[in-house]
Order: sequence, then C-alpha cells, then structure tokens
Amino acid sequence: MNNPTLRELLTTATQRLSSTSETPRLDAELLLAAALERSRVYLHTWPERVPEAEYLTRFYTWLDRRSAGEPVAYLLGQREFWSLALEVTPDTLIPRPETELLVELALERLPVDRSCTLADLGTGSGAIALALAVERPQARIIATDRSPAALAVAQRNAQRLKIAHVEFRQGDWCAPLAGECCEMIVSNPPYVAATDAHWRQGDVRFEPVAALVAGEDGLDALRTIIQQAPQYLQADGWLLLEHGYDQGEVVPMLLRERGFVEVDDHRDFAGLSRISSGRWPG
Repeated sequence: MNNPTLRELLTTATQRLSSTSETPRLDAELLLAAALERSRVYLHTWPERVPEAEYLTRFYTWLDRRSAGEPVAYLLGQREFWSLALEVTPDTLIPRPETELLVELALERLPVDRSCTLADLGTGSGAIALALAVERPQARIIATDRSPAALAVAQRNAQRLKIAHVEFRQGDWCAPLAGECCEMIVSNPPYVAATDAHWRQGDVRFEPVAALVAGEDGLDALRTIIQQAPQYLQADGWLLLEHGYDQGEVVPMLLRERGFVEVDDHRDFAGLSRISSGRWPG
C-alpha cells in the first residue's frame, strides 16, 4: 500500500480531530508542517508529495496525542504571542491571544522615551514581560513566578530572544518586589473557580492547575495582588489584571475598595470582559 500524500494526510487528520478540537484543520496543518520541518505554505504548494516514513511516524504520534486532547502548543513546544515564538511546556500556561489586550493597555500607560520600572506577576512562559520588553527597551522589567520550572522556561525564552532587561525572581505574587517602587504592575493570574468543571476538560486539563485555579470563587490570587500591589506602586502607578469573562464587575469593585481610582474594565476582541485597570492615587 502506498503512503498517503500530504493532501490525504490533512484530510484524514482533520476528520479525526473534528471531535476533539475546535480547530481541526489548523491543528492538522500545524502538526504536519512541524513533523516535516516545513512551513504550512509547503503543504498547500506540494499537496501531492508523499512524505518519508520517518516524518509520517512523528506526525502519527503527534496526531494520536492531539486526538487524546493534548494541546498543540505542548506537542510542538512553542506558541506565538505578540509575534514572539515562545517555548511553552506543561509547567507553563499556554499564552492566549486575548492576553495581548493586557500588553496593549500596558503600553498605552507606559512612557516611550524614558526608563521606568514595572513588574509582571506570575510570568509563566514570560509572554507578557517579554512582549513589553520588546516594545519598551528602556524599561526595567521584573518578572516573578513561584514556580522554578516556569521561571526556567521564561529565562530560556529571554535568552533565545536576546532580551536582557528582564529580571526573573522566584516568589509568590508581590513578595519578590521587596524594596521596589514600580510605575506599573501587570498580571494574568489564575482566576478559574475550583467549582468550575471546565478546567478538568478539553485542552485545559493538560495545563498546570496552579496557573488556572484560584480558590472556590476564582478570586484568591486577584484579591491577594490587589491587596499587596499598592506597597510596590509609586504614586499614580497602574495595576492591570486579566480576569475571567464573568469577573468584570467584582474585580473593579475590589480595586475601588482597596483605594484605586480611574478604575475601568476592558473587553477583548470577542466582546468579553477581560482586563481591569486602576491607578494608585498620588
């Protein structure tokens, strides 16, 4: 029996993934292109080509794992965020496109032509900190995480991208900021409620629970950060927090109760509540 062509492989893989993935065709193309060590354009340019057995073996292995729900980002070991190719592992959350809104909002509030100090709490793969570092080369950025394994991934990403003005510190939320006075603190903390069954389903069940779940109501980490942040913010400094789509009222309320002003909630490209921001008064 002849080995299948690239077109046949994609058709079969797409059908197989249709029951487990929301983007079966895209997943099939990403996995096949990576297995062949080619671009996705190659698949469409040469659909009648028949790959060699070694490449087929790799593709079928990844297809089996993807069919079982394992995220493509973990299979390939990387995910793009803010046009940066980032290493990701099961020790880190997979960066989501909607988190780019947090970067955009931070950039609107950060100076362009002078130095400043800011912190990214729970940096994971380093996605937010490194995106901000690329756009603000004069900034001094402190990226914290309580997971040594996650910090190691973030440091490797910084080294590969040749970004030297990010400091990585281990510790829980603001604890590594002792003695610092920041112009801004940003974070995409865990915000899923322990009672929410979704974190045990689909792709999400492969991601680190500590980066997803924050207590019975999903607000434990957000409450902690909001309580601690003013100790490390300069007058008129900003706090920006990503949160769940259903937390767009409670998080601004927590910010106001703590004393933040100019509190606002921002919606992502899907129209869902996503980021809350507040300024610590001068």
